Amino acid sequence: MESFKFSNSSKKILLQIARKTLEAYLQHFKTPKFTNIDNDELLIEAGAFVTLTKNKNLKGCIGRFTSDVPLFELIQEMAIAAATKDSRFKSVDFDELDDLEIEISVLSPLKKISDMSEIEIGKHGIYIQKGIRTGTLLPQVASSNNWNVEYFLGYCSEHKAGIGREGWRQADVFTYEALVFEEHEFIK
Repeated sequence: MESFKFSNSSKKILLQIARKTLEAYLQHFKTPKFTNIDNDELLIEAGAFVTLTKNKNLKGCIGRFTSDVPLFELIQEMAIAAATKDSRFKSVDFDELDDLEIEISVLSPLKKISDMSEIEIGKHGIYIQKGIRTGTLLPQVASSNNWNVEYFLGYCSEHKAGIGREGWRQADVFTYEALVFEEHEFIK
């Protein structure tokens, strides 16, 4: 993704921040303060999602498309939310932390599209909006499930936005890119 080029060092630091935040929050209900962050890559304001898995099974995934805080702070907030506020799952317990894998997706800005041919599987995530109903799927969801564009749109429309399998056809559809990295690439 052209707009986000993170060094491996920055990726590793963000993953460590997410893990240390989860450890502190799940054990003591406190969010640690990270001071002296002088890495420009960690100070940008960008959207991000944090995904938690246990034995390759999803345990939580929450994010935001925009941010008014530095990226490292958003990662902290989304890590806690993924562990404790994803309504699809029971909150993560402190005892589960050693078995969790953390994945971070840093997002590009949303881009409204007019034709599904503008979506490239593996490159684009999608965000669908119809009235107050919205839904999104990260780019890696379609590629890891071997979905084509129409299935990707239909699944997001039905299961995320709740507007039916064909609802995307009468909705606003946006794409975005994500710089995705996970712990096993750098840590453990």
